Amino acid sequence: MSIKHLRAKLHGIKVTGCELNYHGSITLDPIYCNMINIYPLEFVEIWNKNNGERFSTYVIYGEENSKCCVLNGSAARKCQLGDELIIAAYEFNESSILTKISPKVLTFNEDNSIFEMLEYKVNFEKNKYIFSINKLIY
Repeated sequence: MSIKHLRAKLHGIKVTGCELNYHGSITLDPIYCNMINIYPLEFVEIWNKNNGERFSTYVIYGEENSKCCVLNGSAARKCQLGDELIIAAYEFNESSILTKISPKVLTFNEDNSIFEMLEYKVNFEKNKYIFSINKLIY
């Protein structure tokens, strides 16, 4: 059975800009994206923890080490400066792959510096799935 599963996540990154008069997308610091393999032009789902908005758009890379998270075009209407977001990238695979993958997650401090990097793991033991979170860095 093919399922959509998490591949990478930025959890708690703060909005640093909203640019309504832009062609659309979310601009992210490429350092963060490269750490967990979020690609330019990849579509991501975005959840705003401040107002409950959920939407999707594609990623463009901003300036390295800028800690940027800028919503562009119509997505700029979904957030305000300082809102805390969850940005998730997905892929489709057979469900049998769940025990072979390890999605990476970055969590953030108030200033958009990295707080920690996590790895999600799924094991299959005694006929049930077991979910765990491993801290990798910070």
